[in-house]
Amino acid sequence: QVQLVESGGGLAQAGGSLRLSCAASGRTFSSYAMGWFRQAPGKERDFVATISWSSGGTAYADSVKGRFTISRDNAKNTVYLQMNSLKPEDTAVYYCAADRLGGRRVAGYAYWGQGTQVTVSS
Repeated sequence: QVQLVESGGGLAQAGGSLRLSCAASGRTFSSYAMGWFRQAPGKERDFVATISWSSGGTAYADSVKGRFTISRDNAKNTVYLQMNSLKPEDTAVYYCAADRLGGRRVAGYAYWGQGTQVTVSS
């Protein structure tokens, strides 16, 4: 079992930055791939970024590539999402997720956090 708690969301202006954190419980955190997803009102939950258990592999949605960076600190059981050059269309609830396989699909993750709101004003 893995429990995930996101933090760091809030209000930012377009062009600004936010850093999301996701703290995980459980001794097997380092063996899980981690992902960030987001869901805007009335829309499906979309893939944002993922990182392998060893930090050796990362992948990003085209819409955030070059602006967002995913990283993890296995010693702290925490995964991060650094968001730069924010745009109003980045406004959504952001969720972190964990699974042994991971990937870009929502169905690929068994464990989810409760989400944190990110609002970007123009």
